[in-house]
This record gives sequence, C-alpha cells and structure tokens, in this order.
Amino acid sequence: MVGIVSYGTYIPVYRIKAEEIARIWGEDGEVISRGLGIKQKSVPALDEDTATIAVEAAREAVSRAKIDPSEVDAVYVGSESHPYAVKPTATVVGEAVGVGNYYFAADLEFACKAGTAGMQICIAMARADMIRYGLAIGADTSQGAPGDPLEYSASAGGAAFLIGRKNVIAEVEATTSFTSDTPDFWRREGQPYPKHGGRFTGQPAYFRHITSAAKKILEETGLKPSDFAYAVFHQPNGKFPTRVAKMLGFSKEQISPGLVVPYIGNTYSGSSLLGLAATLDVVKPDERILLVSFGSGAGSDAFVIRATDSIESFEREPKVLEKIERGIYVDYGMYVKLRRKIKMA
Repeated sequence: MVGIVSYGTYIPVYRIKAEEIARIWGEDGEVISRGLGIKQKSVPALDEDTATIAVEAAREAVSRAKIDPSEVDAVYVGSESHPYAVKPTATVVGEAVGVGNYYFAADLEFACKAGTAGMQICIAMARADMIRYGLAIGADTSQGAPGDPLEYSASAGGAAFLIGRKNVIAEVEATTSFTSDTPDFWRREGQPYPKHGGRFTGQPAYFRHITSAAKKILEETGLKPSDFAYAVFHQPNGKFPTRVAKMLGFSKEQISPGLVVPYIGNTYSGSSLLGLAATLDVVKPDERILLVSFGSGAGSDAFVIRATDSIESFEREPKVLEKIERGIYVDYGMYVKLRRKIKMA
C-alpha cells in the first residue's frame, strides 16, 4: 500500500475582501464577488513567500507523522512563484525540516498542478522502494496585476503531503494525467504578472482537461461518482469547480468540504491540495476521494484516494477550516504594502 502518510497546511493570516478591492477600482464588489464565487482572499505578509509557506506546511506534515525527519528521502516543491529564479526552494525546505543531506530534491513548475505532479513522483518512487518517505508540496504567493480580474482571486497558501508505505492514512489507488499544449495562461521570464487568453480559459483549458482526466481514471478503475464520498477539483474561482462537478455527476455535498476558494482565493499550486487537506480533515475510513488538479498550459492530474482505518487515530488538528477562520482583515492600503517583496541578495 502506497499513499498519504501525513499532511500539513499553511495559510497566511491576512485577508482582503473582494468588495474592498472593487471599491478602489470603482466596481460593484457584490456583483464581482457573486460572479467569481469568491468573498475574500489570503494575503502573504512581507516576510512570507513560497519558501516560508512550504516550510511551515512541511513541518506540520512531518510533525503529525511522528517520524524522524531524516527518514524523508525526497522533497519536491511545486510552485509558479518560487522566490529564486536560480536556487531551489526544495533545499530550503529540506534544511528547515531537518531532512539531512541524502535526499532527492527538485523544484517543479506546471502552473497550478505542480504540487500534484510532485505527489505522482513520490508515489512512483515509494512504489519502486527508492524512498521511505517523500514530501510533495504545492505552495504559491500568486500574482495578479492591480485592476486585473486576477487581483480578486490570486492569493497565497500551500499544503504538504508525506507519501510513503507505512502508516498510510489514505491509499492512492490510482492516478492518471491528461495534458495538451493549450495557451490559456502564461508569464514570461522577468514579467511580474501573468497574462491570460480569455477564450482559452474555460472550455478548451480548465473544463476539457479536468473532465478528460476524471473520466479516464473512472474508466480505468471502474468507479462512478456515487462510489466517492467526496471530490476535489482545482479552484481558480468558486464557479468552475461547482460547474465541473455537475458536469461529471458529482453533487454539491461531495465537493463542499474541500471548496475553500470562496474564503482564501486561488492559491495556485496549493489550490487543489488545500482542498484535499480540508477533505481529509473530515473523511472516514473506506471513504473515497476523487482529486483532479489543473495547471494552465495545460494539464490535469487525477487521483483516486481511499481513507484507511489509520485516519481515525491521525492528528487532524488544527483543521484547514480553523486556519481559514483565523483571518485578519486589511484594507487596500495595507494590502498594497504587504504585496511589496523584500529584495534578497
């Protein structure tokens, strides 16, 4: 059995409401919030970046697992906002967690699905008996230009999953991917903010890839939506995952525990993984979760995950929902100040 041994999350404490952003740009905040399905988003502090978020999530995952950090043989950090263009985030995490020196490490980048790509790598390495445990992390401090629609959703947060063969709390029964060259969202080297191709964003990108990956894994496993207690889909906003769930035959009740985007925004590489963590917070033994991520450019990773009896004794406090509720609201002026990045040599 290979699967999730532990998990940890981190969400910055600061929040800004969609209505506050809309006030600055002369927009109707209530209409925008309702249209996006986003009430507010998380905002990183001046001293928070992808590395610090990844470290905090990883520390929680290792601590909850009650293992010696030196047993972690691989660290993969997926993000599209790594603090350095040339210097890995994975080594920062490994050092901070106390992994030692003998471990596989790499930074991954595939828009919002880089974290689930790390999970697939760790799953394969664990099945091949190359590692005892591997850390797969998805974390971002996502970017949205002032006044751009992305400003309402681009947020910060992350989740870390410890993958292994011992004390598995959620078995990964199957995984598959669907990938194509679809230019829906991009950011060139040196550009501070991404651009997006509006007509590619919905059907050709998000919906095509999510549904294709989901249908493929259901076909391969012989499972149907009613066989799952929960489902988690990538959450760029509150509307897309709700719509794609309906398209695939999943109910609102199945996706609601993991639908965190209305309260913290789109954490990019952390998006579907935070949704998975929130769902693991409430799942019971033998219940299945369908997880389907999405990364622009474009691709989706799908997973069939089944909770084991060990989930009952696993320490799940504090839950993701509790961390969401700890938010401190800021106005737009403070938001602009917090968006400033400390320049590091």
